[in-house]
Amino acid sequence: MKLGIVGLPNVGKSTIFNVMTHNKAQTNNYMFSTLEPNVGIVNVPDERVDFLASIYKPDKTTYATIEFVDIPGLVRGSNKGEGVGNKFLAAIQQVDALCHVVRCFDDADLLHVDGSVNPVRDVETINLELIFADIDMIERRIEKTAKTAKSGDKAYIPMLKFYDDLKEHLLEGKMARSFKFENTDQEAYMSDLFLITLKPILYVANVDEQGMSEDNDYTKLLTEIAAAEGNEVIKVCAKFEEELSALDKDEKTAFLADLGITETGLERLIVKGYKLLDLMSFLTVGKKEVRAWTIRNNTTAPKAAGKIHSDFERGFIRAEVFTYDDIKRLGSYNAVKEKGLVRSEGKNYVFKDGDIVLFRFNV
Repeated sequence: MKLGIVGLPNVGKSTIFNVMTHNKAQTNNYMFSTLEPNVGIVNVPDERVDFLASIYKPDKTTYATIEFVDIPGLVRGSNKGEGVGNKFLAAIQQVDALCHVVRCFDDADLLHVDGSVNPVRDVETINLELIFADIDMIERRIEKTAKTAKSGDKAYIPMLKFYDDLKEHLLEGKMARSFKFENTDQEAYMSDLFLITLKPILYVANVDEQGMSEDNDYTKLLTEIAAAEGNEVIKVCAKFEEELSALDKDEKTAFLADLGITETGLERLIVKGYKLLDLMSFLTVGKKEVRAWTIRNNTTAPKAAGKIHSDFERGFIRAEVFTYDDIKRLGSYNAVKEKGLVRSEGKNYVFKDGDIVLFRFNV
C-alpha cells in the first residue's frame, strides 16, 4: 500500500521523506530541486511487536511496513505543464492515499513559491491541480461514453449523466469524495474511475520548533480546513526531526525523554498514515520470528491466512486466536491458555487489530 507525499515546492516534503525512510532525496532552497518521485519503505512503529519480542526473544523481529512516495512539488498550472509539468500527477494516481504537507512557519531565508506563507491558498492550489487532473479524465470518459450512447445503447445514458454531474461537481472546486450518490449504480461508476480526489488525505503541518508545542495562526487555519473536509492534521517539525535523526538510538531516547516526548512527530505520522489506508495488523509469534502482518480492516480469517502463504488460505481449517491485551496483562502464552483465553475461530471470523494467531491448515 502506497501513501503519496504531496505539496508545494519547499514545504519540507523531501526532508520529511528522507528522515522517515533514511533516504537521500534531494533537498535544496530553490524550486523544483526534486525532479523524480522517490520511493521508500517504512516500518510502522508498534509497541506490541516490541513487547512480544521481549517475551519470545525471537531470531527475527518484523514490523508492518508502509510505502511512501515523495512526489515532486506541484504548483499552480501543473496540470497544464507549469513548473515540472503534469507527469507527476500520474505518480499520484498510483498511490492509495495522500499525505499533504503544508508549510506553517515563517522563514525569510526559505523561499516560498508564491512569495508568502498562506495555508488556505497553498491547500487550494494543490487541491485545484488534483481536481483539474480529474476533470481531464472525466472529460475523456464523457467523450467516449457519449459516442457509445449515440450508437443506441441506452444502458450508457445514466452513466453519461453521472459523468456530467460529477464534472459539474468538480468544476465547483469540490473533491470527488464529497459527491453525493443518487443510487448504487453511481457508486459503481465512480469506483471504475480511479480519481485522485477520491483518495483519503492526511494533512501535515510542517512547523518550526516553537510550533511543536503551541499552535500558531497558520496551524489553526490548516486545522479549520481539515475539519471542514473531515480530515486530520498532524504537526511535524521537519528541521527538528532531521536533527533528531542524526543521533544514535540511545542519545535519541534520552533527548526525547528530557523533552517529555514519547514518540516523534514522524512516528505519529507513519501510524496515522497506516490507519488512513484502512490498514491494521495481526501478529504471529514464536522463537523464529515475531511479526506484524498487514491486512485491511474487516478481513476474514482465511484471507488473513493468505497473507502468510497461499497454502494457508487454500487449506484453512481454523485460527487459534488470543489478544495482545491478554498476553500483556498475563505475561505469557501459557498463562493466557490456562485462563481459557485462546479461541478457535472459523472461516467467518473477522480479524481485529492486534489479534495474535496460529493458523491450522491442510493441503
